[in-house]
Amino acid sequence: MIHALYRPRTGPLRTDLRPAEFRAALRDSRGLLWVDFVEEPPEVCKQIMEETFGFHPLAIDDALEETHLPKLDDWGDYLYLVLRVIEFDEQAEKQTNVPELDLFVGKNYVVTYREEPIAVIDRVWATCQQNLSYVNSGAGHLLYRLIDDLVTSYLLLIEVFEEAIDRVEDQLFDNPAPAALEAIFDLKRSLLYVRRIIGPQREVLNKLARDRYAVIKTKDQIFFRDVYDHLVRLQEIVDSMRELLGSALNTYLSVVNNRMNDVMKTLTIFTALFMPLSFIVGFFGMNFFQAATPLPTWTSTPVFGLILAVTALLPVMMYLWVRRRGWV
Repeated sequence: MIHALYRPRTGPLRTDLRPAEFRAALRDSRGLLWVDFVEEPPEVCKQIMEETFGFHPLAIDDALEETHLPKLDDWGDYLYLVLRVIEFDEQAEKQTNVPELDLFVGKNYVVTYREEPIAVIDRVWATCQQNLSYVNSGAGHLLYRLIDDLVTSYLLLIEVFEEAIDRVEDQLFDNPAPAALEAIFDLKRSLLYVRRIIGPQREVLNKLARDRYAVIKTKDQIFFRDVYDHLVRLQEIVDSMRELLGSALNTYLSVVNNRMNDVMKTLTIFTALFMPLSFIVGFFGMNFFQAATPLPTWTSTPVFGLILAVTALLPVMMYLWVRRRGWV
């Protein structure tokens, strides 16, 4: 689908613009045109990007054919940006998808390309139709709005991560099962991926906030600096959460080791309790006494009762002795 949102110099906002009308809209230097390609065949997008907007073939290939980490390329009359959106499955507690968002920003236009729907862009698109301040301040300010909403989605993602980490920590003390260990590694893997996205994206915002570009007004750079500060803070939070997960992993291993020690302690106690019984049974189970010298006393009824009493009382006495020593 090809969506177009056009704010002319005079007149109301238009959302019914057809591709054939893009050239006329671009000639309005004081207007603003936003063209959004969503799940559109690359050959259709390529034709419009080349013939209507005049983008360089290398920039078009980067947008349509290749996958990149966040980056910023200055082509003089326009900027080409690659941003990443992180989607997180709250039930599975792990990152599921990282769609790419490609943007071309000129003096009076913004072109976005995405291979799949992205909720953040759809929200900004709907907001632009309700709040004209998003499109009245030029292409640079619209780019800021897009990136700001994108970073806001990261903040919501961080809250989901924090809740997931709290649940894992509670599970460690309630029931340190292997599922908790799997959840820890899934969260560490997701946080590592988030950090790999936030780092390059932070550099993109740093360039937008400090470098001079023909299509970015000086008054808009302070907004990009604010978003850059948010990303710096986000990276610090991600690093701290990774440290928390590292501590949770150490806690899990300590709890498991303690449980193993308790199990071994219990088994050792049972072994110690039954060791005297094994000696008695082994001693009186030897058959060479009667064969060498007749000893009818050993097989009498009183001796049999005595042996049963010793067999019953000895484990109890051993247990009381072990408990008195504080071993259990």
